[in-house]
Amino acid sequence: MNEVIIRKLKMEDSDDISLIYGAITQPSDRFEFKNIIEEQVKRDEGACFAAELDGSVVGYIICYILSGGFGINKSAWIANVGVDPKYMGQGIGDRLAQEVFNFFKAKGIKNIYTSVRWDSTDLLSFFKRLGFDRSNFINLRKHL
Repeated sequence: MNEVIIRKLKMEDSDDISLIYGAITQPSDRFEFKNIIEEQVKRDEGACFAAELDGSVVGYIICYILSGGFGINKSAWIANVGVDPKYMGQGIGDRLAQEVFNFFKAKGIKNIYTSVRWDSTDLLSFFKRLGFDRSNFINLRKHL
């Protein structure tokens, strides 16, 4: 197997990311990443990266910067991360996260947040291993 390359996300990655997302979550409808990726690529402020192996996207991470959100001056947020199930356990998620950490550290951002379902033990373990811990926030929801 060749070396995995971590690079900035491109518009043309959206179909591959949708497939990876579907393989992980197995939803009834494939989530459309085109709009999300287009917005992030245009902004060029967030840290959105793809893991590529032999010309194919095998993982991704989508992050953004939030300024002035509920008492935090400037922070980074991991909105979505995924690795093709065939390549899980090979450190690809760790490499994507490290790229994000380096990116935001260079921008002077000290806090990175994410939100994880309480019953997603594999994802909770992943973030815990990366050094994440509980924050001062509580997720709230209003169902319409």
